Amino acid sequence: MRKGLAVLWALIALAAVNVSIADKERLLAKGTVVYLELAPVDPRSLMQGDYMALNYTVANEARAALHASRPAERAGDLAPGDGRIVVALDERSVARFRRLDDGRPPASGELLLRYRVRAGGLKFATNAFFFEEGQGPLYEKARYGEFRVDRDGALLLTDLRGAALERLGPPGR
Repeated sequence: MRKGLAVLWALIALAAVNVSIADKERLLAKGTVVYLELAPVDPRSLMQGDYMALNYTVANEARAALHASRPAERAGDLAPGDGRIVVALDERSVARFRRLDDGRPPASGELLLRYRVRAGGLKFATNAFFFEEGQGPLYEKARYGEFRVDRDGALLLTDLRGAALERLGPPGR
């Protein structure tokens, strides 16, 4: 009985992983390309290998809007939770904060982006970009994160880009 239960749980876990992988593959193939302006931080972690910690301009703007909309939290950290913001895309698909999601559908040229508040900070998709050891100098000029976004606002970081949205990283990547 225990063996059968263990096999059942293993199959459920495997199915959940496969559904998650399929969702990410679908997002990579069909998601809208959006660029979020970054503020790179600490490009190295000895424990995890080489990476760049990421912060986004829209996160700072959304944090300010959340503080303004929640008077009790103005002086302290934001309460944990999830939500969405509305961004407008410019001609290069660079996202600019427009407003907090209030339930109205986005207008033409606008998209929803999901965020989460954890440990008092507002986060979009991921807060780190990992790269091969010794490749840090190739990413020092990063100014944008390239994302794929679905209709519901889920984001997937796919690359880092320079000031002119040029691809960074090793040649042939």
